[in-house]
Amino acid sequence: MQTSFTAEQLRDPAVAASNQVLRSCVHCGFCTATCPTFLLLGDELDSPRGRIYLIKDMLEAGRPATEPVVRHIDRCLSCLSCMTTCPSGVHYMHLIDHARTYIEASYRRPWHDRALRALLAAVLPHPGRLRLAMLGARLAQPFAGLLPRHGAPFFRRLRAMLAMVPPGQVQPAALDGTRVHRAEGPRRFRVALLAGCAQRVLDPSINNATIRLLTRLGCEVVLPAEVGCCGALTHHMGRHDQAMASARANIAAWSREMDGEGLDAIIVNASGCGTMLKDYGFMFRTEPQAAAAARVAALAVDISEALVRFGYAPSRAPAGLTVAYHSACGLQHGQSVTEAPVLLLRKAGFKVVQPAEGHLCCGSAGTYNLLQPDLAARLRARKLERLRATGPDVVAAGNIGCIAQLAGGGLAVTHTVELLDWMAGGPPPKALSVA
Repeated sequence: MQTSFTAEQLRDPAVAASNQVLRSCVHCGFCTATCPTFLLLGDELDSPRGRIYLIKDMLEAGRPATEPVVRHIDRCLSCLSCMTTCPSGVHYMHLIDHARTYIEASYRRPWHDRALRALLAAVLPHPGRLRLAMLGARLAQPFAGLLPRHGAPFFRRLRAMLAMVPPGQVQPAALDGTRVHRAEGPRRFRVALLAGCAQRVLDPSINNATIRLLTRLGCEVVLPAEVGCCGALTHHMGRHDQAMASARANIAAWSREMDGEGLDAIIVNASGCGTMLKDYGFMFRTEPQAAAAARVAALAVDISEALVRFGYAPSRAPAGLTVAYHSACGLQHGQSVTEAPVLLLRKAGFKVVQPAEGHLCCGSAGTYNLLQPDLAARLRARKLERLRATGPDVVAAGNIGCIAQLAGGGLAVTHTVELLDWMAGGPPPKALSVA
């Protein structure tokens, strides 16, 4: 694709990077075939190719974003299915992230949109605040039926937020008070675990299962107190400075560990966070922390990659269950991790099935199901239908967002590591009614 940025514009590193992405696009349109929003809406402007044209025009003109442009960019899930499909290697992720930052700086959203986004950015990356917010939401849930089902987007989003709050008590994760988990037996590896933010509140059992698995395999697991949100939630809302601040704190904390006793890996068990960490090198390419960020990115691995590397082995007899594996977008499209989770589940003795249209997003996509609840609901229904068709006993996924999105749809849904931990001697996942 031909571009016409001025020399002055290209002095901005973000524009220069987007220019390279734009020039790699050859207009082939293969991306439209795997784009969830184009599949639902049939609008070229709601496809990657259409959005690329919108972004190109906006950036080249250097003008503030307009409502139509913002509408079509906001509808993008950042599922990155287009990147898997693209034969030209267009790095759409970097382009859409730049566009969102540009929109945040140049466009004034309606007051209710600004308020909701500010609330999400202030609450979701902070486990303590999220726990309090969820307690408040539980008190409000009985009154959710009074909210209009149609009409203003504000009410539809509010309904979606209340619906996402899981039942039961909000419990702090058992690992919150422990910063070093010793290896069982001789220490073979020393790793850091990204405990995350929303996951620690929504489902603490995921981190607990991860730690049990790793310590059994001879890993000492450290959780530096200074490490918090990876920055993905705010990054994908265009809040660049807030995302960079989160990432900068994490890089500093992990660098101290790397320079101290050392780290063999930085383990991530939420696919969106893993995609973010592996992109730290690009994000900080012009920052003083560039070298440290690149080190972190090089050490970041998904838990499934780590378990293959460290030699996972089950210790229980096979449970005889059929597991439908839902491949989270951050894993299959963001990180190209597709084989490891399936191989591990089979090694644990499960029969693994994979649904049709496995490349399509379930509609979670970070805060997407809160900001675009109508489209997210349609994608959820489509995904649940495909999963049910496989006849599974349980659905496994590698991302808390997907698990929360698919929960309550008539299927037991759990994290892959909880099934693997169960077969390696841990408790059964709470999603299963297994003695």
